[in-house]
Amino acid sequence: MPARQDGGRLGGGAPRVVWFASESDPRTVSARSVAADMVKEDRPAHLVWHPGTGEIIQTLPATRAARLLGDPVSREGRACLQVVVIGQARVPFTAALMIGVEAIVGWLDTWGVERRWPAGPPLPSPQSYHSLRARKDWARGGHFGASQVPVADRPDPGGIDIRRITGPNTPVAPLPTTRAPIPEPAGARLVPRPSRLGDAPRQGPDHTPPGPSPVPARPLPVAAPPDHLAAPGARPRAMSN
Repeated sequence: MPARQDGGRLGGGAPRVVWFASESDPRTVSARSVAADMVKEDRPAHLVWHPGTGEIIQTLPATRAARLLGDPVSREGRACLQVVVIGQARVPFTAALMIGVEAIVGWLDTWGVERRWPAGPPLPSPQSYHSLRARKDWARGGHFGASQVPVADRPDPGGIDIRRITGPNTPVAPLPTTRAPIPEPAGARLVPRPSRLGDAPRQGPDHTPPGPSPVPARPLPVAAPPDHLAAPGARPRAMSN
């Protein structure tokens, strides 16, 4: 389904692909109907895919930029492919049927897109609104969720299982951090500094002040055991008056 307009020429750099969710109900819409709406709105992607039916619609050639992302990120890379999956960010599409995923990933391979996720697995929605979106990850190329693209403000595709897309051998990086990490609360040091006298470090402002060293109690004398508990063969002790 050829689109009338595209996003222009590509600027060069590492090839990459961005995965989107259409935010529509896969039980009621088709890939063709979603692709037609996107073309009508002048924001076509390269592919629109319905993983439940395997329907794939291409609206742009891989050699031209798509229009779902803003400039300049849409034109960065020798290939900057955009794939819209029929589904919703709050229900990751990798949790259901994925008919045709091998054909799509194989097509991406032919354009040099490496099977890696430099930014790690996309965060689930709504946490994905606060994804880090680091430029250094984007520059490496590979696979990205729309929520991981610099300057983008999208929550999709949600917390997808990246190994169901790029295969079981895909290295799984740690979950990415967010743009606004929780600051450390003010207060005492987490690792207190010992005093110059070598005392135990204080535990914070609510510590108990040290007092004088306790005087050890004298040990109590140990009484001899009764005769009936004495060792065999021992002589009975004399009783004192």
